[in-house]
Amino acid sequence: MARGERRRRAVPAEGVRTAERAARGGPGQRDGRGAAPRSTAGGVAVAIVVLSLALGLSGRWVLAWHRARRAVTLHSAPPALPANSSSPAVAPGLFWGTYRPHVYFGMKTRSPKPLLTGLMWAQQGTTPGTPKLRHTCEQGDGVGPYGWEFHDGLSFGRQHIQDGALWLTTEFVKRPGGQHGGDWSWRVTVEPQASSTSALPLVSLFFYVMTDGKEVLLPEVEAKGQLKFISGRTSELGDFRFTLMPPTNPGDTAPKYGSYNVFWTSNPGLPLLTEMVKNSLNSWFQHRPPGASPERYLGLPGSLKWEDRSPSGQGQGQFLIQQVTLKVPFSVEFVFESGSAQAGGNQALPRLAGSLLTQTLENHAEAFRERFEKTFHLKEKGLSPGEQALGQAALSDLLGGIGYFYGQGLVLPDMGVEESEQKVDPALFPPIPLFTAVPSRSFFPRGFLWDEGFHQLVVQRWDPYLTREALGHWLGLLNADGWIGREQILGDEARARVPPEFLVQRAVHANPPTLLLPVAHMLEGGDPDDLAFLRKAFPRLHAWFSWLHQSQAGPVPLSYRWRGRDPALPTLLNPKTLPSGLDDYPRASHPSVAERHLDLRCWVALGARVLTQLAEYLGETEVAAELGPLAASLESAESLDELHWAQELGVFADFGNHTKAVQLKPRPPQGLVRVVGRPQPRLQYVDALGYVSLFPLLLRLLDPNSSRLGPLLDILADSRHLWSPFGLRSLAASSSFYGQRNSEHDPPYWRGAVWLNVNYLALGALHHYGQLKGPHQARAAKLHSELRANVVGNVWRQYQSTGFLWEQYSDRDGRGMGCRPFNGWTSLVLLAMAEDY
Repeated sequence: MARGERRRRAVPAEGVRTAERAARGGPGQRDGRGAAPRSTAGGVAVAIVVLSLALGLSGRWVLAWHRARRAVTLHSAPPALPANSSSPAVAPGLFWGTYRPHVYFGMKTRSPKPLLTGLMWAQQGTTPGTPKLRHTCEQGDGVGPYGWEFHDGLSFGRQHIQDGALWLTTEFVKRPGGQHGGDWSWRVTVEPQASSTSALPLVSLFFYVMTDGKEVLLPEVEAKGQLKFISGRTSELGDFRFTLMPPTNPGDTAPKYGSYNVFWTSNPGLPLLTEMVKNSLNSWFQHRPPGASPERYLGLPGSLKWEDRSPSGQGQGQFLIQQVTLKVPFSVEFVFESGSAQAGGNQALPRLAGSLLTQTLENHAEAFRERFEKTFHLKEKGLSPGEQALGQAALSDLLGGIGYFYGQGLVLPDMGVEESEQKVDPALFPPIPLFTAVPSRSFFPRGFLWDEGFHQLVVQRWDPYLTREALGHWLGLLNADGWIGREQILGDEARARVPPEFLVQRAVHANPPTLLLPVAHMLEGGDPDDLAFLRKAFPRLHAWFSWLHQSQAGPVPLSYRWRGRDPALPTLLNPKTLPSGLDDYPRASHPSVAERHLDLRCWVALGARVLTQLAEYLGETEVAAELGPLAASLESAESLDELHWAQELGVFADFGNHTKAVQLKPRPPQGLVRVVGRPQPRLQYVDALGYVSLFPLLLRLLDPNSSRLGPLLDILADSRHLWSPFGLRSLAASSSFYGQRNSEHDPPYWRGAVWLNVNYLALGALHHYGQLKGPHQARAAKLHSELRANVVGNVWRQYQSTGFLWEQYSDRDGRGMGCRPFNGWTSLVLLAMAEDY
């Protein structure tokens, strides 16, 4: 383009010179002294213009290239965890685990190319055609309630699953030894519901093993398709063997008759696994127990002929599945034995099966109960046995929902312009692992940044080592700028469960920095191992906070604005703010760069405080000198009042281009359309009374003598606003947005429902101010007691009624709403019961 521009400019210059020569009498009359300077000056001017354009264009291209590259480049700070931290050599006790939270029961290794195991089941003959195959946790499959009764996060768990008239119990236990993570055993027990009067059904269990690389499985089969064992070898596991033990009656050692089918093929890819098995159930077999009438069932192909179904003919890994079909009730055990564990002593270890397995499981269950009471003191606090069981399930479901993921996320770089102006394609982030709890096994079986900070508040009370592992992995996701994507969709299996429009993470979008909550707890606790971890993690924590503080800076000093609000579309009542974590919580009606978001300022203030304290403890004097004044300024009552105290509303509030004269009205054929009336939007405080209004209280940023503390307690305790018998509602009942849809297809989310994470923050704040001398001490203590009773009582009643923890709870009747099971931050009910803030 620069060459074309220069060529275009040269033509008129030559024409001008020809006209000048003609006026002076033709080509013979030349002004030798004057013509050359003019020509040179014109050429220089053209060159300068062209060079400026070229430099400007190339400079912008280089800047864009630089931004795009940094977005998908890992941060250069040393990792917070040791090299190969997930390997059996470094962390043998965590190498195997139930790290597949999206399946009802399965285990895998913490490895980029793991060895995977899993369970499927189906009731035979209950419906015409192919039976319903249960494998992955789904919202609408009719299974439930289900969840972990016990799970210690490391080596033991017991889960119960209701499937119609069936009651399944899945148990596992690990036995350390050797150099490859040790042995483990499963037991799956299937019984009829106690209330069931129907005939005992025929049930098929499917135990499978899958490799994700070139490793080879070697099955040895006995008569009638029964696997004797599966042997194999990988570089990480060494030699190993799987054995499916003969089935028995529950609690008995006498064998029970089973029919067997086996299928062996190439790895079809985890997203296709369920469908492939379902489509392979295409042959009828007869189940013929001695002395009983035969029954037909659908089974897998009855031979062990290798079938490579990969398109290239060279499968990436192998898939081997054993189907065993039995009459309910029964128990089946599946045993993994590590070659190095078996060779570790002078004599072979006894197989972890039968009565030895039973005793080992009971020993672990009793140890769990004792450790739980010692940690949380629920019995000591007078909670009922049922409430104690709820607390154990809340912890166990959270620990049983920890997953290990590996893969590449899609990132849209921050190009330094508003998102609507960006015209770049997303790029792949480097392959990276993530060890994290998940919000919901059925609906959100992946890592979410703002959820994980709340998850780890619970986990760290139980096992600080697990929290260090999780935080270290999250900080390992830092890009060169210090950004962490708010949703981590790593690997094909995770990607298959996410709508395409949500796959890409934008490198300008932040998320509440809740990982700082467990960091603050570590700093307060003073555990040497925690403090050693924080020393290693500090450069990354500082980089992450610095990115948040700088990238989300607002229009005036000490103000902040969430980047990434939805545009003001005609279908949206109020454009959503997904990066805030509060999604459809009402913000300024007309998004603009003039917005000031109260909750984000409070999160940054908390971050500045925690990082300053950590820097001072570690002797990082430069960082402490940098962040200390920022923390003081952000916690300044005068600054907070100046930017966010809405005198006319009597509360803290967001600020932006706003009018409350907006509503959705039907307009055929478009459907519901946003209509803006009068008064027209203007820069003002946003009249949305709710969780955001409470953030200076929630994050304990107010002095106990603050004149603003009383008004916040007033709105918190007023049933016309936020108080309900079931917890604090997210938006005041008096708000015009309360309970309102955000679009024709978008029901209310953070517009009145009770959420456990924010109620936990409120309980912690009330407990905090209830212990500090000040004019509001007694009232804060009383409100804490009443709110705790409301929150814990309602979660307990809903758990009794449904068997689930829920994503949110109705402020009108307390019923569980949203997705379930929601074993993420709703598990904070355990800390509320323990009064551990």
